[in-house]
Amino acid sequence: MQIPESELNITFARSSGAGGQNVNKTSTKVIIHWSVGKSAVLTDEEKSRVREKLANRINNEDEVVLMSEEERSQPQNRESAISRLQELVTQALHVPKKRRPTRPSKASKLKRLESKKIRSQIKKERRSIE
Repeated sequence: MQIPESELNITFARSSGAGGQNVNKTSTKVIIHWSVGKSAVLTDEEKSRVREKLANRINNEDEVVLMSEEERSQPQNRESAISRLQELVTQALHVPKKRRPTRPSKASKLKRLESKKIRSQIKKERRSIE
């Protein structure tokens, strides 16, 4: 599922950390705001699933907010933040397969009991006779 860039509100800020004087004069930190409610690519069901799965990342304005400042260049930070958002939404939309309970077969039960009997017999033969 691809989120169009038109739905993303991207802002830039001064990044902290290494970079020398370059850090003081360039805005390389990328902050992405994506409004879940206003998204045109998701159905209402998908929106509620994203809200449920990404609840700890959604603010009061119903936006997912991501920051990236690992790289020293703005375009690289922008790409990493967008790809991370895409990945988060994809994982949130993934519906796990429903577990179907199964029972052990009669043959597997008999095999297990037989192996227990054999083990019991081996241990019984180890005992000293008094």
